Amino acid sequence: MVTDWLHHLLILPILLPLAVAAVLIPIDERERTLKGAIGFASTLVVFIVTMILMRLAAAGEGSLPGGGVYQLGNWPAPFGIVLVLDRLSALMLCLASGLALAAQAYSMARWHTAGHHFHSLFQLLVAGLNGAFLTGDLFNLFVFFEMMLAASYGLLLHGSGPLRVKAGLHYVAINLAASSLFLIGVSLIYGATGTLNMADLATKLATLAPESRRLVETGAAVLGVAFLVKAGMWPLSFWLPAAYAAATPPVAAVFAILTKVGIYVILRLHMLVFRTAAGASAGFGQDWLLTGGMLTIAFGTIGVLASQAMGRLAAYSVLVSSGTLLAAIGLGRPEMLAGALLYLVSSTLTIAAFFLLIELVERGRDAGADVLAVTMEAYGDFDENEEEEEVGVAIPGTMAILGLCFCLCAILLSGLPPLSGFIAKFALLRGLFNGPEANQAIPISAGDWTYVALLILSGLAAMIALNRVGIRTFWASIEGTIPRVVVIEITPVAILLAACVFLSFQAGPAMRYMQATADDLLAPLVHSERVLSAPRAGGQ
Repeated sequence: MVTDWLHHLLILPILLPLAVAAVLIPIDERERTLKGAIGFASTLVVFIVTMILMRLAAAGEGSLPGGGVYQLGNWPAPFGIVLVLDRLSALMLCLASGLALAAQAYSMARWHTAGHHFHSLFQLLVAGLNGAFLTGDLFNLFVFFEMMLAASYGLLLHGSGPLRVKAGLHYVAINLAASSLFLIGVSLIYGATGTLNMADLATKLATLAPESRRLVETGAAVLGVAFLVKAGMWPLSFWLPAAYAAATPPVAAVFAILTKVGIYVILRLHMLVFRTAAGASAGFGQDWLLTGGMLTIAFGTIGVLASQAMGRLAAYSVLVSSGTLLAAIGLGRPEMLAGALLYLVSSTLTIAAFFLLIELVERGRDAGADVLAVTMEAYGDFDENEEEEEVGVAIPGTMAILGLCFCLCAILLSGLPPLSGFIAKFALLRGLFNGPEANQAIPISAGDWTYVALLILSGLAAMIALNRVGIRTFWASIEGTIPRVVVIEITPVAILLAACVFLSFQAGPAMRYMQATADDLLAPLVHSERVLSAPRAGGQ
């Protein structure tokens, strides 16, 4: 009985937000506090459920009810729709629900009142995210992907304003085009293989005729473009900085995980479908991922250095994070997978916290203060005869807390020791320079050295840009105004950063989990067998 109850937990992260979104719609918008409380309670329950699922996944396949496969309608794969839980999907579920919980708590201070149906859209976004991480077939991936995107359109436009509307309309147009490519790619793959179940597709690809294999590769390339648009790979990322910088803080924070949906799907398909067992299609698209990933790092690094506004700096940091992960996948070195997964978690938590922090820091600043600060640096704006201000003036408590959070964000984004940003980058480089056996060196190519250089330079650029912004904001602020910050706003920022600090102190257990996740990804046939041989409920 307990096993059956745990088995049904797999569908709860999708079903509960969907039901709550429907319940919240007819409630009057004047009851936003009630709607916020219901939505927050739903997200909290989902977070607790995902923590339980992650614990079960960490214990191994034998601890997962039903083997981690949930058959909707009790139809087995590949004929029926299945949800699949493993260490990777559990990790992404927990990360997404944690970010959603922090963003929703932050929004209840004031941002959820800026427009209609904020909490309903937010719950739909959560349901779409969780469905995308759990689904086992490409068509339902499209369904959940569209649910997530439809909710994100409304959330990005939430709060109106000319800049937000302009960026939002660009975002809608680009993602609608990506959705069309998604459908075309799925159609080509189904026409060649007769299946859309990812586990079944992995077993069939090696047996296809050459002309059918080329059709699958074409479909995969079209599908890849759709997800690379979402992941923000250059040159498909031109829409992202403006859209993320224009979004309201809680929306921008939860959007930090949206780019990782594209990376998750690319990683899942690359490791499951296009590994060694794929025959002639093994490693398909790997060189493109490497080249595009490194160009994305370079583009994001230039954007970080050029950004004067903190919102755009954070948006370009998203591109640096995406490029780092895409290039790591493209290098095709299994030893780097664990470090890449740790980097994914650390960078996503940090960027989400930074997006929330930006609004708090800039609340007391005048519009155009950054531009004025740059002008003063270039031309000077001081009187030599003016007496210096008193040295050692006490820092107000609010500014001290905001400054501490900003410093933690700067250390994490720059990859400086001893926090998780440094540990993740160190794990990536260790995997690049070390072979599968201890102390076994492997040849390092020019592409590998380029990746190392970009990884180091992107961290240096982040440190320079964040130091520059920090000095202008906290040390040499023009206004000298102390922003008013309430507890419900600073607490989510502190919790996200505390999670990164906790990840730093628990790097050993975290890396063991990431390594076990990487080992699962490196055994695609085991995954396929588990999905395709899962028994029906009732032993039928």
